[in-house]
Amino acid sequence: MSLWKRISSHVDCEQRMAAYYEEKGLLELRLCLAPWIEDRIMSEQITPNTTDQLERVALKFNEDLQQKLLSTRTASDQALKFRVVELCALIQRISAVELYTHLRSGLQKELQLVTEKSVAATAGQSMPLNPYNMNNTPMVTGYMDPSELLAVSNSCNPPVVQGIGPIHNVQNPGIASPALGMVPPKVELYDVQHQIMQALNDFGNCANALKLLVQNYGYMLNSTSSPNAEAAYRSLIDEKAAIVLTMRRSFMYYETLHELVINELKNWRHQQAQAGNGAPFNEGSMDDIQRCFEMLETFIAHMLAAVKELMRVRLVTEEPELTHLLEQVQNAQKNLVCSAFIVDKQPPQVMKTNTRFAASVRWLIGSQLGIHNNPPTVECIIMSEIQAQRFVNRNTQMDNSSLSGQSSGEIQNASSTMEYQQNNHVFSASFRNMQLKKIKRAEKKGTESVMDEKFALFFYTTTTVNDFQIRVWTLSLPVVVIVHGNQEPQSWATITWDNAFAEIVRDPFMITDRVTWAQLSVALNIKFGSCTGRSLTIDNLDFLYEKLQREERSEYITWNQFCKEPMPDRSFTFWEWFFAIMKLTKDHMLGMWKAGCIMGFINKAKAQDDLLRSVYGIGTFLLRFSDSELGGVTIAYVNENGLVTMLAPWTARDFQVLNLADRIRDLDVLCWLHPSDRNASPVKRDVAFGEFYSKRQDPVTGYVKSTLHVHVCSNGDNGSTSGTPHHAQESMQLGNGDFGMADFDTITNFENF
Repeated sequence: MSLWKRISSHVDCEQRMAAYYEEKGLLELRLCLAPWIEDRIMSEQITPNTTDQLERVALKFNEDLQQKLLSTRTASDQALKFRVVELCALIQRISAVELYTHLRSGLQKELQLVTEKSVAATAGQSMPLNPYNMNNTPMVTGYMDPSELLAVSNSCNPPVVQGIGPIHNVQNPGIASPALGMVPPKVELYDVQHQIMQALNDFGNCANALKLLVQNYGYMLNSTSSPNAEAAYRSLIDEKAAIVLTMRRSFMYYETLHELVINELKNWRHQQAQAGNGAPFNEGSMDDIQRCFEMLETFIAHMLAAVKELMRVRLVTEEPELTHLLEQVQNAQKNLVCSAFIVDKQPPQVMKTNTRFAASVRWLIGSQLGIHNNPPTVECIIMSEIQAQRFVNRNTQMDNSSLSGQSSGEIQNASSTMEYQQNNHVFSASFRNMQLKKIKRAEKKGTESVMDEKFALFFYTTTTVNDFQIRVWTLSLPVVVIVHGNQEPQSWATITWDNAFAEIVRDPFMITDRVTWAQLSVALNIKFGSCTGRSLTIDNLDFLYEKLQREERSEYITWNQFCKEPMPDRSFTFWEWFFAIMKLTKDHMLGMWKAGCIMGFINKAKAQDDLLRSVYGIGTFLLRFSDSELGGVTIAYVNENGLVTMLAPWTARDFQVLNLADRIRDLDVLCWLHPSDRNASPVKRDVAFGEFYSKRQDPVTGYVKSTLHVHVCSNGDNGSTSGTPHHAQESMQLGNGDFGMADFDTITNFENF
């Protein structure tokens, strides 16, 4: 249940919070994106405690919010589309910091209201405790103003909750404010923990009844014949039947709780896959999931002991119902133990042979079964997609001899003994120095390539619990194995598509071959934003959508369109083009991209139109990614004739000679940078790029200084949008260094720029 649904279940709370959000006109936004706003803000890794931090976090939130609204814009519901348009207009009118602080403060108020209601409803009841992930600071009454997000106390350092930075309280700096993260980060998990604890308490009544039954059964066995023996015997049968019925109901409830926890674990693994593309990921939530597993293990262990104790009360010869219940409980315990074995630190998903890498697995049962007292050794092999399918679908019996033949390669340092950390109850095995030495590939068919082939690391171990041998295993996310760096782009296409669109539960590693543009746009934005530090704009994404279209336009984008088929009139695919731009931006233009100096994804026609509409006219310019050259960036500017000139693209090879900012500084025809934000105004060139200029060094004494300069070579065109692009060339310029000019009077062939 989302936080807002919990608030809505209390009329007074709903009215109070509705009035709060309506102060800024944000109620509609809160209602429309309730789950997303909660997850987005609650999962933040950094809590702002300075003005600069708050501004950065707020701007990132604003970009993500716009992208979320964009992903719903393609809905068929016209009413929803209208609401989305209104919401987009709303967030343009309010500042990013004001929007973010009002929503964040609102969530804090909601969390405290929910906590107060929960405490009032459960007063006197036994509540679940988490001794290694509990915040024992007292709850502060009252609410925080947005300004308190920035209040920093000098008198003490407040506690930092895992995954959430400290938020300081102005009134009492010694007490942490009721900020996000001070309560369980997942309301659903808090509910599940409470339900498990309540079920354990209820089962305690059944255990008391069982204890009384065992006592009466002993009295009956030890007593001599009496006239009431038959009545006592019948009474015991009725009591036992009632207890069996209660146990069956408890087991059914256990199964429901187990399913809730498993679903939460599946969601965590899905988020882990999304994080492989760069999406935000709160790894700390695994501690809360582990707490649920531990409580479930306590529950099922008590139930198993109770069933065995009940079977000792032998009143009839055959009890098939009780025998069946025992088998169900034993299987449930086994399934719980096996499902708690996970990969918590994934290996690199594009894996190069003979390159070291790391991974780790975790067993969420902690110390519950005493396995940590004799920790097992975890082994690792690499499986092909077909091998993984066979193993999972056929439920292959796992033993060391059969697994040795399942490996598709040779991994060094592929074993690790599990370790138990007493301070946080983490029971895990870390593989810090693995290396894939060899790989066996399947025979390729048709257009298949090695970059399309998926493998997975298979982790397994065997241990003994209560005289029973338990074998557990788990698979990593899919990996693509490469032997050369030039295989990396296509490999990342395979992994990006799989991480973004795989079902939570599937046969290894089945994946759809087409998705909607709304889905793909989110994945591309996450990938590009995480790689470069700035998300794409709506205009950027609209341009990418056009690049993916073919003659027959469709809302669906296929795998072949994404990375197999060359784009129209081009020799490369969409993904090759997109990946090359992403790499160029990260390697050579990161600061300028993050600062908003680069327009990026915009076509020639729109670039020309935007520049000609600019109020500053001649000298106005923008930077766009090249359509025709892989990993290229070009400058479009308004020339002295009032027309638009397009410079030939520069690539990474050019920037190894002279960086982009210095090239822009050399071109005097560039005066005003056209803004990437449609609501902003042009900025003077040196103001926009000044911080990225290289500092020119003074010449060494005794030498003549030489520098590279860029200038535009005219090709006779007044503009180049319909002809050959103008070329910007580098030329060497020599200065006089520390010598008098008379020393060079006889030299007349130097060209000065």
